[in-house]
Formats: sequence, C-alpha cells, structure tokens
Amino acid sequence: MNASTPDFKSQLSAVELTSRLDSLKKAYHLNPYPSWEQRKVWLQRLSQVIFDNKQRICDAINQDFGYRSPNDTLLAEVFPSLEGIRHAIGHGKSWMKPKSAATSIWFKPAKGKLMPQPLGVVGIMVPWNYPLLLAVGPLTNAITAGNRAFIKMSEYSPNFSILLDELLNKALGADLVQVINGEAETSAEFSRLPFDHLIFTGSTPVGRMVMKAASENLVPVTLELGGKSPAIVSPDMVRNPKRFHHAVARIMSGKSLNAGQTCIAPDYVLIPRGTENEFLSLAKQIIAKRFPDGVASKDLTGIVSDRHYSRLQNMLVESSEKGGRVEPLMKTSVQEGRKIGLTLVFNSIENTKLMQEEIFGPLMPIISYDTLDEALEYVRARPRPLALYLFDDNASTQEMVMRKTIAGGVCLNDTLFHIAQDNMPFGGVGDSGMGHYHGKFGFDTMSKLKPIFIQAKYNSMELLAPPYGKLFSIMTGLLTRKV
Repeated sequence: MNASTPDFKSQLSAVELTSRLDSLKKAYHLNPYPSWEQRKVWLQRLSQVIFDNKQRICDAINQDFGYRSPNDTLLAEVFPSLEGIRHAIGHGKSWMKPKSAATSIWFKPAKGKLMPQPLGVVGIMVPWNYPLLLAVGPLTNAITAGNRAFIKMSEYSPNFSILLDELLNKALGADLVQVINGEAETSAEFSRLPFDHLIFTGSTPVGRMVMKAASENLVPVTLELGGKSPAIVSPDMVRNPKRFHHAVARIMSGKSLNAGQTCIAPDYVLIPRGTENEFLSLAKQIIAKRFPDGVASKDLTGIVSDRHYSRLQNMLVESSEKGGRVEPLMKTSVQEGRKIGLTLVFNSIENTKLMQEEIFGPLMPIISYDTLDEALEYVRARPRPLALYLFDDNASTQEMVMRKTIAGGVCLNDTLFHIAQDNMPFGGVGDSGMGHYHGKFGFDTMSKLKPIFIQAKYNSMELLAPPYGKLFSIMTGLLTRKV
C-alpha cells in the first residue's frame, strides 16, 4: 500500500468533495428507505470484510503507528467493531419498525405513530487513534438507519485509510460509502459540506471549529471529544489491600491500552494523601508483570507521530523542571521506535501542559486529596470529562459521587468498558462533546423520528370549526381548564 494507489486520493478540492457528496445523495434519493433485508446484507458484508482482513488491518495500523501492538488492534478495534455489527443485525429490524404513539383523548379516535426515517448522507470524521473502530462504529449506525456515509480519515493513518477505502468499496460500493484522506484543509472543507448529519471524533478545540463550520448549513452534529478523564480511588478502597491492588491494576490497564492514546483513557488519578508510595509500588509490580521487557515489550504500542512523541516528552520535561516527581514504571534500556514507557508524575504544578491539556499518552499525574469531597470538588472545578472512573465498593458512596459529578460516561471499579456496551449510549457532555451513538442510540441519532398523525374516517373535528357558538364555548372551557 502506498499514497499512489490509483483509486484513493489523499487531497480533494471543495469541488471534488461536493461532487462526491452529490453522488451519495443521488444514490440515497434513488432508494430513500432501504428494506431491512437490504440493510442486513450491507451489515453482513461489512462484518465479513473486517473478519476476512483482520491481519491486513493490524498490519496497516501498525505501519501508521510505527509500532502498534496487534493485540491492541484486535481487542480494542476489531472485536468491538464486529460486536457492534452483530448487535445491529440482531436488533435493527425492530428499531426501524414504526411505533404507535398515543393521541390525546380530545383527538380520539385518531391515531399516531413514529416512523424512523433515514436522514440521507452522514459525514463521519475519524481520528487516528482508533481508525477502524471510530469509522466502523458510526458507519454501522448509519447503515442500520438506512443512510449513506462519507468518511474522512485522519492524515495520521494513511496506510489504513487506503486499506479501508479498498475494503469498503469492495464490500459495499461507492454508492453506499466513500472514504477520503487529507490534511487540515481537507477536513475544514469536509466539515462545511451540507450533510444530513455529521459525526466528529477528536479534540475539543477542533470540535468547536467543526461545529462552527457545520452551522453554516445547519447540519446537526454529534461531537465525540475528550478532555481530562479522572480516576478516583476512594479512602475505603485503599484500606483493603486486595481492592487497592485491583484499582491500580485496572487504572494501569486503562492507561496502557494503545499507549494511552484513547479519548476515554484515565487522564489523572485522585488518591488519598499518604498512599502515593503504595500506589507507585503496586503500579511498578503490575507493569513489570505485564510488560516484562519494558519499553521493548511487544504489547506496548508506540506513539503515532514524531510531533505527538515530542509533545509528550516536552510535557515530562516541563513537569520535572517545575518540581514534579517523575516516576517511570518501565525498563527503558532498549528504545524501540516512538515508544514511551508508562510514567507516573507526582506533585504536578497546575500551570503545566500535563495538567491543563488532554495528555493522550502513557503519562499519568497522581493527585493527592485529604477528603473525598475535596476530590470531587477538584473534578467539578474543571470541564466536564468524557469519562469518570470511581473505585469504591460502597453503594452509598457510589450514589453520592454519581449525583455530585457529571461526565459523558462512567465505570465503577473499572476503566474503558462502558464504551463497549451496545445497549448504552456513548457520548460526551459540555467540553467533552454532545450527542450519542452506539446501538439503538446511534440508530436514533441517524434517523428522523417522524411523527405521523392519522385522522379517523369518522371524527368530530368540524365541531371546532367556525362559526363558533355555544358548543364551541363549552368545548374551549373544557380544553382550557386549570391544571
């Protein structure tokens, strides 16, 4: 695979982008309400082409990252992509059926129904960190809802973008889905296109620009952003050695997957003051067992680009220069590609990039607190995160924290796994995004739930027509009575 592949253009002009979109809209208008049988065939083909090309997918993403653990790709991309399609195939037929809607007693015997209708063409802007999952997840929802899709891939995943274009064109055809690549200029033009819905996954600053561009055509947007997602370890949790070990292990899992390059990775940890050294000791034990060869371990993914690698290294240097206690968790005697070992940072100063920006890498600030209320106030004082992780076994404490914090999604006593639940919505709140997808929630997002009022053959609506008289006065008296 290389950039000269003839059927894949990495840069498209505004005119070419519009032409591509027009071709998809034309295909939609020729079949604006695909049958369930047709949608199911599309989903089955999508599943099959992913299954048949698992190794090629792993290889292409590995090539883009410099080094990407194939196990990370299989676990975090291939598995949830196939599972999401399987869920859609199992439930999509019932999702698309019109549902009856009750009418007010005053309009009986009229009836009502809600008809989910395809919107048309859905734009999907995909980031580099999970290029398969974050393309196929929204695409699955779009297809299940009966739409066409236009996918813009990241310039940081050129090899996988070429492969995805090949696979989707082969399985589904250019009249159902098209894939393009391109840099910031192409992304800006893409976000200005008159889609019927636009899904963007990426950073909060770029999300603001995408939303502004989409507003020119009043395109509804779903923004899956990020931010600094906290992990809170409660005082009760650290008093139980076994449960404290569990908390540290699961936090390390959430941070080590894809080398922390995950929008819902725990960004920082809040722990009771006085437990810092024990947390560090447990983290070192866990990481040594999971990555016995340190940075050279085959299951440690590299950083996607030189720019991102330098950014993370600069965060560590700045934090250290301003008094942060930097504690590497992995052996670094052997460097391999753009790999950075998992690293904890204690005593971080607030006015550092490590504490102000989404880290998106294997660096983890550890923040000490005196009371759980203090920890919650720390979280509430910052923009609302995409994810929140609480480690505590007490139901009352769990309920209290859930009531006092707002986040896009939550895991209790674990990390990341809420994103893999097809029966729950995934999405942000405030600075971490807006809107939801996954499962039926994605189907609803990419459908117009059309309300239909069906008047009965025999009805009394003429009683409310002029000329108004005594009967009308009685009726309006009843209709406008006090609640």
